[in-house]
Amino acid sequence: MLGKLLGRYLRPAWPLIVAVVVFQLAQSIASLWLPTLNAAIIDEGVVKGDIPYIWQTGGVMLLVSLAQVICSIIAVYFGSRLAMGMGRDLRGDLFHRVVAFSQREVGQFGAPSLITRNTNDVQQVQMLVQVSATLMVSAPILAIGGVIMAIRQDAGLSWLMAVSIPVLLIIVGLIVVRMVPAFTQMQKRIDRVNQIMREQLSGIRVVRAFVREREERARFAKASDDVKDTALRAGNLMALMFPAVMLVMNLSSVAVIWFGAFQVQDNGVQIGTLFAFLNYLMQILMGVMMATFMFVMIPRAAVCANRIGEVLETAPSVSAPAVAASAPAPAGRVEFDHVDFAYPGAEDAVLHDLTFTIEPGTTTAVIGSTGSGKTTLVSLVPRLFDVTAGVVRVDGVDVRDYDPDELWTRVGLVPQRAFLFSGTVASNLRYGDHDATDEQLWEALELAQGADFVRAMPDGLESQIAQGGTNVSGGQRQRLAIARALVKRPEVYIFDDSFSALDLRTDAALRRALDTHLPDATRLVVAQRVSTIQHADQIVVLDHGRIVGIGVHDDLVETCETYREIVESQLAAEAAA
Repeated sequence: MLGKLLGRYLRPAWPLIVAVVVFQLAQSIASLWLPTLNAAIIDEGVVKGDIPYIWQTGGVMLLVSLAQVICSIIAVYFGSRLAMGMGRDLRGDLFHRVVAFSQREVGQFGAPSLITRNTNDVQQVQMLVQVSATLMVSAPILAIGGVIMAIRQDAGLSWLMAVSIPVLLIIVGLIVVRMVPAFTQMQKRIDRVNQIMREQLSGIRVVRAFVREREERARFAKASDDVKDTALRAGNLMALMFPAVMLVMNLSSVAVIWFGAFQVQDNGVQIGTLFAFLNYLMQILMGVMMATFMFVMIPRAAVCANRIGEVLETAPSVSAPAVAASAPAPAGRVEFDHVDFAYPGAEDAVLHDLTFTIEPGTTTAVIGSTGSGKTTLVSLVPRLFDVTAGVVRVDGVDVRDYDPDELWTRVGLVPQRAFLFSGTVASNLRYGDHDATDEQLWEALELAQGADFVRAMPDGLESQIAQGGTNVSGGQRQRLAIARALVKRPEVYIFDDSFSALDLRTDAALRRALDTHLPDATRLVVAQRVSTIQHADQIVVLDHGRIVGIGVHDDLVETCETYREIVESQLAAEAAA
């Protein structure tokens, strides 16, 4: 997967790759030339006392060194642009794929893991590209070119390379093989840390209310220690690698000097040539060492690339049709035709053979006990999930045949958990319609019974909203979420238990305002309170995912035992209160 990702995202940047290769090649050639020039200065200049030759050759060495530095800087610059551009494109594609996921895929991977894959995992692959652009070209050139140049200097000592290089490769290979499992485990444990942190930040009020700070600190400490232990295990292996490389290099240097000294003594080789051979051997081993640094990064980058590839290769279960159906005139008619739904991997379906119709301009309420499938039912209309069997139609067209944007313009959803984004009141309301005027925002707030508390805020529509809406109350958050859907002005409104945080007076005022100002809109309401839905045109009663009653309030009280039990339990609770 790592090779596949690199090929896909680096291919468009081939001019940068060519530039990196050219300048790295140039600086590597310069690096290989310097020991030969140094040997010439010693043998032809120092030994013979030829001062002009020393100055001349030394000047050439300075120019070659300057060229090497310039080429190296340019190569690093282009390599950085290559790595940063690839990281940007990969992160963007990953983000767009995650945004296209339905709730099914988000639940499959988990939000903490998706965040880690889009940040830490992409960073590891990006870092590999950065290091590769610096070392991948120069390392093999130094190693191969060093071998050629060393043999040219003194073939008699070449057997030392045949010993030291394989020893170095064996040591590095043994260490890298043990590092791969450690890096795989590390990414999973980083996911766990992110998960715990998100849970604690989101549920800080619950943690404090139940005085669980100590337990939560212990849970986070345990996850952090797991990451630390894995990182230490990988770090110890990495720390072992470089001393091993240096040991081989130093022993090789000693061997060259030891055996080379005998050749110098026997006049078999000149001193400058011996030093050149030693420099080339160091360059060879340095090239191998740089390659080992690459090998250290490749295992972790490969693990991260596999995790990124899992996301990129997962097709959203809810996708646009190849050819979208022609959209009929908006009316707001919703039909459930023998609908079944089961979550992936579940033994039993959540919804069973649901069949009913919501006529345009009417209000249909869905009620039932906890876990009866109410939220799942309303999620099928905007196609947050696809039905397992049967058909859901909006204005006579299967929702799976709509272009998603067209479907979502017809449906306005107020979710069970009212979520607000960081920004202002106005920016949150304009999620419904980014071109809405301030007058339209105030009109929506009036209908949602939220205008009074917004006017009481210091800056009105420009008042700041914290992420998740944590700086407003639950009831205010729900009313802002309702106003956001009203700004959109769709044909079908879905209120998924959206009045639960409202008091009875505000609830009644909101429903009257909707009846008065949106008489032609179709409303699908999920509620727990009978008082919220008793005047609905149609009430659907669910029990364990099946329709056990459908009709108006008075009829259901007489004919539906499940509905009657819900009514009687709420009346008893009110009487007790």
